[in-house]
Amino acid sequence: MSRPPALARAGRTAVLAVLTLGAVLSLLPFAWMVIAGTHSSSELFHSPPPFLPGGNLLRNLVHLQETIGFGRVLLNSLGIAVVYTALSALLSAMCGYGLAKYRFRGRGLLLGLVLATMMIPLQVLLVPLFQMMAGLGWIDSYQAVIVPFLANSFGILLMRQGFLDFPDELLESARIDGSGELRTFYQVVLPCVRPQLGALVIFTFMGQWNSFIWPLLMLNTEDKYTVPVALNTLTGLTHVDYSGLMLGSFLATLPLMVLFLVFQRQFVAGLLGGALKG
Repeated sequence: MSRPPALARAGRTAVLAVLTLGAVLSLLPFAWMVIAGTHSSSELFHSPPPFLPGGNLLRNLVHLQETIGFGRVLLNSLGIAVVYTALSALLSAMCGYGLAKYRFRGRGLLLGLVLATMMIPLQVLLVPLFQMMAGLGWIDSYQAVIVPFLANSFGILLMRQGFLDFPDELLESARIDGSGELRTFYQVVLPCVRPQLGALVIFTFMGQWNSFIWPLLMLNTEDKYTVPVALNTLTGLTHVDYSGLMLGSFLATLPLMVLFLVFQRQFVAGLLGGALKG
């Protein structure tokens, strides 16, 4: 039995009000970062605090560039995140495809090992990984930040779920037509899992972009710092540059927003696709 029109309109209005309130609350931290980034640090502690943008935006930008070379560290983070995302997404897709479509002895055990690695905290791996990087002579290098975590267990499992629904008949048809395994993977299979791949790209890029502990251990030269590591230097023992932190944090979120807007449709479709599979 359908609900009365008035009750249906009231329900939609209530849902819209809740969603609007949630959107406003989620935007408040970003609004505060923008406001704080346009004031001096001392002005942020006035009572009441400022609720409107100030006139120190250009001064704070110049100070941020002179203090940590923000433009340089932004490019460092962007380069590391792009390279890591591309390599990790490709490796995860290939591993997920192998676990989903190839039959070989020990496949179940290998899948169990991949699942088991998700239960190992990063802190447990820091010391042995540091020793490994030191043995390779990779300390203070970008490859030390990128290579150790390329095999992403979450990405492998996400892509495996995407490949499980791909029809085996299409694979057999491609092989009968003379298509090699790599050509079949890149031209036939991979385009069909773009939603999962888009979701993986967003998750992987965000994880690497926000990574702090591992780059902090690996990078010793200030010119090679990433954004989180460079922003951490604004926090001293006796002084904290709150305006610089707020402005730098807001600017650092802009690439993530752009990435999400670009891959929004694939991200939602990938999550829904993974949730609806039985």
